[in-house]
Amino acid sequence: MIVKMVYWIKNSESDLGRFCRKWVKKIINPQMPVIPLLHHSLYSLHIFIVNVFADLLRITYFTPLFKSQIKGSKQSLYLYSGMPLLLGNLEISLGDGVRMSGITTFCGRSSSIGTNQLIIGDNVDIGWQNSISVGTKVIIESDVRLAGKVFLAGYPGHPINSIDRAAGKPDLDEQVGDIIIKQGAWLGTGVTVLAGVTIGKGAIIGAGAVVTKDIPDNCIAAGNPARVVKSIK
Repeated sequence: MIVKMVYWIKNSESDLGRFCRKWVKKIINPQMPVIPLLHHSLYSLHIFIVNVFADLLRITYFTPLFKSQIKGSKQSLYLYSGMPLLLGNLEISLGDGVRMSGITTFCGRSSSIGTNQLIIGDNVDIGWQNSISVGTKVIIESDVRLAGKVFLAGYPGHPINSIDRAAGKPDLDEQVGDIIIKQGAWLGTGVTVLAGVTIGKGAIIGAGAVVTKDIPDNCIAAGNPARVVKSIK
């Protein structure tokens, strides 16, 4: 009976059906009027409380917890929005003055014989939703800026052969390579850098680019695959 009534209210095109539908929507989604002074003050108080708790967690919990898992001088680390996800066989070394989103994933290739290394220099920005997959070594030199959703793909995670893939075998050593981002480079939003690539000093990589080959110093590169479009010497 109730199911039939609900169906009728949702679908009836009669005047009574439309009337019932209108009032049911108002009942299940009531709206409180906005009182400008009251709600503006409440919003400001809400933001203040949220920021205070976020800073307390950052300072007393997430930052020391993350620092306990990494090497390097790691002074003045500013870690915001939680703590990065650490996966696989990976050793991280961190310089000074790094700013890093906690919504980031650092992953080391599990099938590597030795320990994979992620080396991050001083004064580096690592933005929101970055993913850094280390096949052997990834070096991010000082003063580098990584915008949001940057993917450094030091290994693919799967073999090329479809039969081996279906069998769940790991990628091959020849699919793996170091990635080096040299001093002062800037990678825009959504950039992907593949294994074996070096991005030159001071280079800028445009948003959404897929970098498959080395990029020289002091230039702008963009596209898929990325190509140099301008010198900035």
